[in-house]
Amino acid sequence: MAYDKHGRPLVAVTGMGVVTSIGQGKNDTWAALTAGKSGIRRISRFPVEGLRTTIAGTIDDVKVDPFCAPMLSERLAVLAAEEAIGQSGLALNDFPGALFIAVPPVEMEWPQREALAKASGQPGDVTYADVLKAASGGQFKAWHDLFIFGTVADRVADTFGTKGSPISLSTACSSGATAIQLGVEAIRRGETNAALCIGTDGSVNPESLIRFSLLSALSTQNDVPDGASKPFSKNRDGFVMGEGGAALVLENAESAKARGAKILGYVLGCGEKGDGFHRTRSSPDGMPGITAIREALADAGLSPDDIGYINAHGTSTPENDKMEASSCTSVFGERMASLPISSNKSMIGHTLTAAGAVEAVMSLLTIGEGRIPPTINYAVPDPAIPLDVVPNVARDARVDFVLSNSFGFGGQNTCLVFGAEPK
Repeated sequence: MAYDKHGRPLVAVTGMGVVTSIGQGKNDTWAALTAGKSGIRRISRFPVEGLRTTIAGTIDDVKVDPFCAPMLSERLAVLAAEEAIGQSGLALNDFPGALFIAVPPVEMEWPQREALAKASGQPGDVTYADVLKAASGGQFKAWHDLFIFGTVADRVADTFGTKGSPISLSTACSSGATAIQLGVEAIRRGETNAALCIGTDGSVNPESLIRFSLLSALSTQNDVPDGASKPFSKNRDGFVMGEGGAALVLENAESAKARGAKILGYVLGCGEKGDGFHRTRSSPDGMPGITAIREALADAGLSPDDIGYINAHGTSTPENDKMEASSCTSVFGERMASLPISSNKSMIGHTLTAAGAVEAVMSLLTIGEGRIPPTINYAVPDPAIPLDVVPNVARDARVDFVLSNSFGFGGQNTCLVFGAEPK
C-alpha cells in the first residue's frame, strides 16, 4: 500500500475544478492568471453610489434565481465539482465518497427582508414581530430552507450522490483549505477512499461589502479597479472582495492507481493553529501562522528547504501581508530572499470562504505546468517585507513542493503542502 513517512495512506488529487472572475474552468482561469489578467471591476449588480469601496472580483456571467449568496455559492460549487469529478473519471452522480464543503455564513439578505416587510402589511413601520409573522407564512418556506447554513451542502450532496452526511464548515478565509484538510484526514483514517472537497463563495452583496468596509479592511482605490489589489506592495490599502468556487477530488492513492486514475499531485501536509488574539487582527508575534506552517511541513515530512514556492494568503491588507511575511521568514529564514512567493488575490480578489480551495488548485497547476503565477500591481515594493515576490509576469520554474497559506479572520490559520510526488 502507498504510505507516507508517518505510515498513513497517501492522499492523491485526481480531479480539480475552478470558477473565478477571470475564467470558468481550469484552462481559462490558469491562462488568465499566468497572463496577469485581473477580474476586478466596478460592481454593477447593485448600486454603489456613496460607498467607500465600489469594486470587486464578481462573477457576473453565472445567473441564479433568486439572486443571493446561497444560490450563487451553490452554483459555483456545482460548476467546480462537475469539472473536478469529470476529470477524475468517477461517477458524476454517484460519487463514492464524502463531501466536505466550505460555504459563506448564511443569513437572509436585504431583498428578502424587504419582501417580508411588505408581506407584513405594514411596510411603513415594520417591527421584528411583523417580520416574524410574515416569515411564518407558507409562501416563504422556500426562503426559509434556502437561508439555512447546511442547505448548500445538502443540495450539492444530492446533485453528486456523495456518501454519508455532508460536512459544511465556515472558518472565514481559511475555510477552503480546511475543507481539504478534513478530506485528507478522513482518507488517512480509512473512513473513506474518496472525498469531494469544495470551497465556494458568492457573497459580494451590499451587506458584506459594507461590513468589511466598516472594518477598514477593503481597498478604496476605486479609480483603477484592476490595480487596487497589490499584495506586499508599500502602497497597499486593503483587500478586494472576490467570488469563486473550487473543488478537489481526493483519493487514497492506492485506490486511485488501482482504477487507473491519473494522479495530478498529492496533498502531503496539513497544519492548523487557532489564534485567540482578536476577532479580526492577527497576533503581533505571528506565532499562530508560524506554527501552522511548521505543522504543515512536519505533517508532510519535509524541511523548509524542500519548498520551491509559496502560494501566499497575500490579501493586500497592511497588517496581514506584514504578518505573513514575518511568519514565513521565521520558518524559512534567509531563503525568503530567493524563495518565490506570489498572491493570486492580486488578480481575482479575496474569494473569502473559497480562497483556500481556489489557491489549492493554482498550487497544483503550478507544480504540473512548471509556471509560477505573478503578483500583479507590484510596482512599489515594501522595504519592510523584503521577499522574492514574482512581480507582474509569470515565472517558469520547476516546483516539486508548494506551501499554500490560508489565514482567516478570527484566527483560524490553515496551511497545506502539495507535491508532485512524496519525497
